[in-house]
Amino acid sequence: MLTVHHLNNSRSQRVLWLLEELGLPYQIVRYQRQPDMRAPAELRAIHPLGKSPVITDNGNTVAESGAIAEYILSSYGEGRLIPPPGTPERLRYTYWLHYAEGSAMSPLLLKLLFTLMPKRAPALLRPLVRKVCNQALTTLVHPQLKQHMAYWESELGKSEWFAGVEFTAADIQMSFPLEAAAARGGLEQGHPKSMAFLDRIHARPAYKRALEKGGPYMIGR
Repeated sequence: MLTVHHLNNSRSQRVLWLLEELGLPYQIVRYQRQPDMRAPAELRAIHPLGKSPVITDNGNTVAESGAIAEYILSSYGEGRLIPPPGTPERLRYTYWLHYAEGSAMSPLLLKLLFTLMPKRAPALLRPLVRKVCNQALTTLVHPQLKQHMAYWESELGKSEWFAGVEFTAADIQMSFPLEAAAARGGLEQGHPKSMAFLDRIHARPAYKRALEKGGPYMIGR
């Protein structure tokens, strides 16, 4: 049976959601973050990088959210949650499936990093570290994040789902950056279509079932 090696409060929540949307059987092996929020060392027994998400299935070990989505859909999707080949929607689907981690998450991770660094710096260095981090946020991170959020808003003005009129796995992938932006990036300010997207995905029965099985998920609203 397909096994999801699930780290609490992480991207692997999307894998559970995808499996619930498809109605596939699976089992969960749970891992808890350490006090410093890192994944536990036990995950390195599954994949050398010790990161989540990662799945095992029929002797295969697959990591990375986009690769996991592609594996599950090609193995078990039977054409569901993916537009037909050769269509404009399929091209958009492929783009958003990989944009989610390849581009969208970068400024969000930088914002998290530069926000945490002053809090974890030694007391004597904290004012200097805070000054440097605030400068990086103001000149580098916030302008990039603002650009990405405006892009999402514009694209969701064309159709209610990222690949077109139908809900696809690309929307599952895009849920994480939009939820992160709503939690710490100011998405709720001036991006009504993006917030409506979050309302739609949060209302989906499969999303709710995945939350019940995956446990507390603090990045969501």
